[in-house]
Amino acid sequence: IITFGKLQARNTVRDVGRVLQMPYGQVDRLAKMIPNNPANPVTLQEALDADADLRAERDKEETSQKLIEIALQLEGLYRHASTHAAGVVISDRPLHQLCPVYRDPRSDMPVTQFNMKYVEQAGLVKFDFLGLKTLTVVQKALQLVEEVHGKKIDILQIPLDDAGAYEMIARGESVGVFQLESSGMKDTLRKMKPNRFEDIIALVSLYRPGPMDNIPKYCSVKDGHEEADYLHPKLRPMLEETYGIMVYQEQVMQAAQILSGYTLGGADLLRRAMGKKIKSEMDAQQAMFVKGAAEHSGVGAEQAAAIFVQIEKFAGYGFNKSHAAAYALIAYQTAWLKSNYPVEFMAASMTLDYGNTDKLAIFKQETQRMGIPLLPPDINKSGVMFVVEEQKIRYALAALKGVGHGAMEKVIQERNDGGLFKTLADFINRLDAKVMNKKSFEQLICAGAFDSLYPKRAQLYENMESLLRHVQAQADERSSGQVSLFGEPQGAASLPPMKDAQEWDILEKLRYEFEAVGFYLSSHPLDTKAAQMERMKIIPFSRLAEELDRRPSSRVQMAGILIKKVEKVSAKSGNKFAFLQMSDATGVYEVMIFSETLSKSRSLLEPGNALLLTCDADIKDEQVRLLGQIIAPLDTTLADKMMELNVYIDAAAPVKRLYDLMQVEGAGNVKISIFAKVPDGDTAEIALKGRWSVSPAAISAIRSTPGVIRIAER
Repeated sequence: IITFGKLQARNTVRDVGRVLQMPYGQVDRLAKMIPNNPANPVTLQEALDADADLRAERDKEETSQKLIEIALQLEGLYRHASTHAAGVVISDRPLHQLCPVYRDPRSDMPVTQFNMKYVEQAGLVKFDFLGLKTLTVVQKALQLVEEVHGKKIDILQIPLDDAGAYEMIARGESVGVFQLESSGMKDTLRKMKPNRFEDIIALVSLYRPGPMDNIPKYCSVKDGHEEADYLHPKLRPMLEETYGIMVYQEQVMQAAQILSGYTLGGADLLRRAMGKKIKSEMDAQQAMFVKGAAEHSGVGAEQAAAIFVQIEKFAGYGFNKSHAAAYALIAYQTAWLKSNYPVEFMAASMTLDYGNTDKLAIFKQETQRMGIPLLPPDINKSGVMFVVEEQKIRYALAALKGVGHGAMEKVIQERNDGGLFKTLADFINRLDAKVMNKKSFEQLICAGAFDSLYPKRAQLYENMESLLRHVQAQADERSSGQVSLFGEPQGAASLPPMKDAQEWDILEKLRYEFEAVGFYLSSHPLDTKAAQMERMKIIPFSRLAEELDRRPSSRVQMAGILIKKVEKVSAKSGNKFAFLQMSDATGVYEVMIFSETLSKSRSLLEPGNALLLTCDADIKDEQVRLLGQIIAPLDTTLADKMMELNVYIDAAAPVKRLYDLMQVEGAGNVKISIFAKVPDGDTAEIALKGRWSVSPAAISAIRSTPGVIRIAER
């Protein structure tokens, strides 16, 4: 089935900018100022009316004015045709006899020229075939279980009453569990505490707008706090499993059969009529129901009418149980795997989302919570995808940004065929010149994939181009047939001369690692400040819920590295607000800020900046919410409050550098100690006389000094 893509506000601006050959940065700036809400798209005119900054940006340059003027005229037109993701039609005769047909150049299957609304009117039946990635996650997890434990599990034969699986989801630990992952769903799981398969079927059906209102009643009756209302004693058997709440369309049909003697076909017509809510149809159905109830069950007209009204209310939201049961089964299977084989399940889940950095960051956080070590990528140990290594998960090479799946397959194939790479020279000389480009080599270096062969990341990074030229030269020699006197290609098992480079300090190393992986994998930039933040009562994200249990609504100080900022415009007031995605050593969290805080702190809100946030925190529906009130640079604040600075060295050279820096900084409040290894293996502490001033710039300079192993701030 065909689907038509329309020119919406952002796309129109980008398309017009491209045709006008405007600079990408200028067009991108304009496009990003238009709110992006797929559920309720904002038109370009609405965005202009609501946002003075967008109007100012438009008026700044003549080219921007022209772009907006053209975009306003084009917006809303069809941009392109493509194929519906899941919709197909199946016909009893050649399709061109019933509707015009189109050939999508990206698909081998013919496509209807009528969209999904009109193909049905043309007499065709529409089918939706949904491909579920989760089925592949289950399959991959079972494959890993077989590889690691030697067990072959038939997922269709697992017991449906596994206590561990139900206890896990009842605690809301459902990251990666099909259909039960959202924060609202986790909250509902904690309230409902599912302990049988029927609860999961009901939850999948109830967790939708409308029927959600019945969840508190379901939980209350399930827990024995409230009596179930079965409408009529005859309906009790079929309403018992859902505690008197009519959740499924099948129950609506059964009620009509049991009480009023409807046939199956008649009950289905009643269900459809209730869904359409056409008054004339409903009046006719009510008369039939009341009459049937009197004849079939001896129910009085008034009571039958009241039951009909109740059934009608449920029918508007009724869900198809057979559909819900199929989804619930997959939900249970993923919960069972996570509970019984957590390492294999998490590795499979990460494999199927290897290209989605945001999802991988959530999985990383979950593995941390579960106590499953996530090992860094390693050219000799990693697979193309995530692998299980001694009940730990080894990071996938193909999951690194800008590293191609196909290229990594060839690297792993070479490793399998020729054995592990013994040295960097061995890797370079076995590398196919067509496999590795500059970007993928760079990302592998930054993520630490070569650390086991050559731990000096900065030197590798600086010599990357000469190493790749060496690979190309090797390929040219092989193709020309040149060999050395010893019968080996020239330069085999050797590296080209490598220029020296100052090794990255820990923060620089983490910054490069973040760019390659998409989140902090080996450690976190705030790790060195942990003692100081604890002294200042800055709360880590993992302890926030516990803190709010003691004082449910309070003002807290939190620290983090800004990962992402998303600006939006309030539909009511027209004011801007923003969501900040922050990362501390214990997890990733979100802070909302309103327009006043946003405008005051805009210069600080650059990804990668370390921030100190003063937030109003509370718990609503068992979810922690943070509203940022004050934002400040973390390093400056901590430097002002620092009491001690410990510098760990492995050479004498940094002492002179430290002395020179302190002469510039002058006297202050910080006690400085130097810790150095002495010949007998002990560590000597040298305390500098007096107290010193230490600025963020000085800390950065000390950290990057050759010979400094690490520093600790207190």
